[in-house]
Amino acid sequence: MITIAIVEDEETYAKQLTEYIEKYQQESGRRFRVIRFTDGDEIVEKYTGEYDIILMDIQMQFMDGMTAAEEIRKLDTKVVIMFITNMTNYAIRGYEVDAMDYVLKPVTYFSFARKLERAISRIPQKTGWPVKVNTQEGVVRLDATSIYYIESEGHNLIYHTENGDLKERARMQDAEERFVPLGFFRSNKGYLVNLEYVDGVRDGCCMILGEALLISRARKNDFMAALAEYMGEH
Repeated sequence: MITIAIVEDEETYAKQLTEYIEKYQQESGRRFRVIRFTDGDEIVEKYTGEYDIILMDIQMQFMDGMTAAEEIRKLDTKVVIMFITNMTNYAIRGYEVDAMDYVLKPVTYFSFARKLERAISRIPQKTGWPVKVNTQEGVVRLDATSIYYIESEGHNLIYHTENGDLKERARMQDAEERFVPLGFFRSNKGYLVNLEYVDGVRDGCCMILGEALLISRARKNDFMAALAEYMGEH
């Protein structure tokens, strides 16, 4: 199922877009879930990272679509954004937030269906393990395979990823239950490492991208067994 967010303050256009999606669903056989927001600030404030496509009006009362898209891109680099507007000069600015396209008002079904099909083709293939991290700034959606390791820091967890570090207020025990089935192993009290990125073991530490992360003595044998099993499978 494809989840689409419609961010549109005009009831007429929101209803029309919903009807177009329903018609496209009948014609294509695809399944959609549509969630409506009436302003840019509403989707930003409640952003969950669950959307595959966002249909975003440009001109809205409290937060315009371009500003909302900029805020969303800080949390989600993968969602497909398509602007709904009657002003073509916004198309160039759309590249700044990696918008896929824009639909001109008044919207015709033929044009909308073609662009929706293109948007669907841009949805990232979920071949990995999508996870959500609840940061202070909001929910960030990422693939577990992009996480190098998770570090415990007080009552917080630090996710060290290929796109930088993320902080979440959570317990390491909960993260262990969540990530071990995805190829992670808790090397000691403070580290949960992605076995995919372990380059080797040296001086009682596992090496990940040049960093030495301590392996506790009590966990060493289990860690080496898990690493050997992982390498054998991959």
